[in-house]
Amino acid sequence: MSDLDLREEPYDGPAAQQLIEAVQQEYVARYGSPDATPVEPTEFAPPHGRFVVGYLDTDAVAMGGVRRIDADTVEVKRMYVVPEQRGRGLSRVVLAHLESLARDIGASRVLLETGPQQPEAMRLYETSGYERVAGFGHYRCEPGSVSYGKTLTVDQ
Repeated sequence: MSDLDLREEPYDGPAAQQLIEAVQQEYVARYGSPDATPVEPTEFAPPHGRFVVGYLDTDAVAMGGVRRIDADTVEVKRMYVVPEQRGRGLSRVVLAHLESLARDIGASRVLLETGPQQPEAMRLYETSGYERVAGFGHYRCEPGSVSYGKTLTVDQ
C-alpha cells in the first residue's frame, strides 16, 4: 500500500504545471527536446478526461492524466514521478488509478506512447499488462516512438 495521496486537479493548475515543467526538462535531457505533442488542458477535464497529482504529505511528487481519443479509447499522458521518489512503486499506483478513471469515463482501451530513452517506463507498462501496438498520435512516424495498449476489463 502506498501513502501517495492522488487528487484530481486541473492540468493547468499550479502543482501540475510545476511537475509538467520537470518532466519536460527530463525529456530534454533524455531526447534533446521537450514533448511537442499538442495538449489542451480541457482534454484532461471531465467529461472526456481526468488529471491527477500525487502528494506525499504536502509535496507534489507524481502526476498523470487520461484524455479521450475516441468513444472507447483514452490516452495516458504526462505520467511522471519526481526522481527522488522513484523506486517506491508510485508509478504503479498512478497508472492503476488512471486505468480506474479511464473506466469511469467509459473507456475500454488505453493507449500510451514512450521511447527507448525511458526503459523504466517501458518496463512499468510491460509488467502492467500493456502490449506494443502500432504507433499513434503525434509521434506515430518517429522511429524512436514506442506505443503500448491495454484492454481494460471490469475485474481489473
